Amino acid sequence: MTDYEAEHNLAPSSASTITAPSRRHLPDLATFYSSLRSVEAPTNVEPLPVNVEASYVLLAEALRANDNPSETVEHMLANLLEGAANPPTRVEGVSEAFLDGLERVKKSSLGDGMCPICGEKFVDDPYPLVVRLPCHPDHKFDLECIKPWLKLNPTCPMDRKNLVKKKTPPPPPADEEEEDYDEYYA
Repeated sequence: MTDYEAEHNLAPSSASTITAPSRRHLPDLATFYSSLRSVEAPTNVEPLPVNVEASYVLLAEALRANDNPSETVEHMLANLLEGAANPPTRVEGVSEAFLDGLERVKKSSLGDGMCPICGEKFVDDPYPLVVRLPCHPDHKFDLECIKPWLKLNPTCPMDRKNLVKKKTPPPPPADEEEEDYDEYYA
């Protein structure tokens, strides 16, 4: 089979000879997200423990395939394997709306920082999508690295602070002065 340039009698373009800068090989998380869909059931249905366990194991395997043996990754692996050994009855991860609402960090303010999960410098990516977690201003991650973790755990992998605070309902307003019931008044 020939390529486009050969079929149309064109000289090879410089665009086809340019290679993208080397970027880490991301593990395939399609299986993880597929298993996650089976445990993110409606609130009235409890997921099967084996499905919850599979989600934890699949993410742990993806992190093991990573070539960055950092303290953060080791802590994440230990937490995931503990979750697989004793699967919770419900996955407590964050919602897509929470992920969409995370503060994005501008490329100009990234400096020489690197993602604690993948170990890549943020500026090495031509189009970085870096998010800052609300727990600490220095907790910055590649969104594609932190998203799987946050889908299973609502905590920061660095300091274990809960990122999703349960909102307590406000107390009911005190009735100032109740009026007497008047049956003739409509």
